[in-house]
Amino acid sequence: MVEQISVEVAFALPERQSLLSLMVPIGSTVQQVIELSGILNSYPEVKLNVNKVGIWSRTVKLDEMVKQGDRIEIYRALIADPKDMRRRRAEKAKDEGRADKVTGGRPQH
Repeated sequence: MVEQISVEVAFALPERQSLLSLMVPIGSTVQQVIELSGILNSYPEVKLNVNKVGIWSRTVKLDEMVKQGDRIEIYRALIADPKDMRRRRAEKAKDEGRADKVTGGRPQH
């Protein structure tokens, strides 16, 4: 009998999320666990050659071996660049007078 460990696989969309618990053989890789979980059937938009994966918020490769208690996370692609979004918010604050037009800091009254 092959020894097994307990792991989880997580994936979320804005309107729906899944957290699956399963027992897998010791020595399983991240990719094997994801495939065993059946999550790829529930979320056909997940493509392992495109989506990044991680264990407890740390990005990992698909061939990394999992350990007891690991939570494998499948990440969605970012819709917007975080730096670009920050830049847009700063410009909006300047336009609305909530930020100094030169320094970007709070306006002096």
